[in-house]
Amino acid sequence: MDILQRLGRFLDRPGFPWKRLIIGFEIAQYLFEGYLSLRQYKILQETKPPKVLEGEVSQEVFDKSQAYGRAKAKFGFVSGLYGQIQNFSIIYYDLLPKLWALTGVWLAQYVPANYAGEIVHTLIFFFSFNLITSILALPPSYYGTFVLEEKFGFNKQAVKLWITDMLKGQALMVVFGAPLLSGFLAIVQKTGNQFFYYLWLFSVGVQMYAITIYPIFILPIFNKLSPLEPGKLKTGVEDLAKKLKFPLKELYVIDGSKRSAHSNAYFYGLPWKKHIVIYDTLIEKSETEEVVAVLAHELGHWSLGHTTKLFGIAQFHMFYIFALFSVFINNRSLYQSFGFHTEFPIIIGFILFSDALAPMDTIVKLLMNILSRAFEFQADEFAVELGYSTELAKSLIKLQIQNLSTMNADWMYSSYHFSHPILPERLGALGWYGSEKKAEEKSMDNEKPIKASDREL
Repeated sequence: MDILQRLGRFLDRPGFPWKRLIIGFEIAQYLFEGYLSLRQYKILQETKPPKVLEGEVSQEVFDKSQAYGRAKAKFGFVSGLYGQIQNFSIIYYDLLPKLWALTGVWLAQYVPANYAGEIVHTLIFFFSFNLITSILALPPSYYGTFVLEEKFGFNKQAVKLWITDMLKGQALMVVFGAPLLSGFLAIVQKTGNQFFYYLWLFSVGVQMYAITIYPIFILPIFNKLSPLEPGKLKTGVEDLAKKLKFPLKELYVIDGSKRSAHSNAYFYGLPWKKHIVIYDTLIEKSETEEVVAVLAHELGHWSLGHTTKLFGIAQFHMFYIFALFSVFINNRSLYQSFGFHTEFPIIIGFILFSDALAPMDTIVKLLMNILSRAFEFQADEFAVELGYSTELAKSLIKLQIQNLSTMNADWMYSSYHFSHPILPERLGALGWYGSEKKAEEKSMDNEKPIKASDREL
């Protein structure tokens, strides 16, 4: 498109301070998010629960929830600073061109000349960079799992399993990452200025392929899926699916408890064949009707078209990213600002472009959170219309207590970070006025904590 090419020429200005601009963006975003975290930390110092939860949560549970929230906030401050120092060092000290040059030396020494093109060079660079960043991520990952989560009773995995999972992840990165990245580069190289059309079609195909193979080949590497045994829960879920004309193919239980006490329920699959997965921890700690209510909420997303709408928005977002990338791919001033004066690798252009796009992506994230919270209210209302108002409210409260989730939030912090409404807002929308029975401390002693992961309720 001529307009994109003209925009590309306009932005390619010799001597333009791209590096200072991107560093400035990153620092500004870090400071803004730090300010939001400080606002939230004040909420985490409150000593009384929100009014709607006063009859549901004991003081001891609330205090422990607040302590957990403060511990995560402090960890977030430190890990955020650690990550910011890493990013700043990579940019300021021109580590990208130095690593590209080093991997070029390896390419010349160890790879036959017939294969020594940009694609192979990029693969060596990418996996080297990924290995470095993965090693740097080990300290905060270890602390978060084996210190913070362990302290509050959530972690269930041993160090051996943690290491094994990381090694499996790296192996999958090589097995699937190499052909995908090679395809990405080949499309850009061979399709000219209109490459973003073909790149977008390629990404759609990859997503559909991933939806198909993930439960068959990838998920079993990390977890065991077992058919849900016949009983009241299976009957209730199948009846719900039949009532909604949900194309349920299989109903599984996943052994999430071998890693943590966190819990969830979700569905996946192609439009004509869906699978529902329920965490064993959710089944263990919830009443049957509460689990069905959770799935009524999740299937509400499907029935109301939320999953389709979000998929469509994601494809539009991907298309506009690739289209904008075509504006920057030949921007010599951008490359030169980061130390690339004689070589202009595609992968480097995409990395630098992603950094330059960060402010716009922050706005997109905010808008998507607003939309997601609206969808959550609608899915809750859908469950209410099915007759699960009380069960859903009780399930949300139980999960909130058992996972020690934050029970209140600063409005600005939640607007920026949360894709789900906070519990008091959801209970208010459900018309829940509270019960007389207060959650006693025995719920913390006798029941192991669980927490929603992936797509929370």
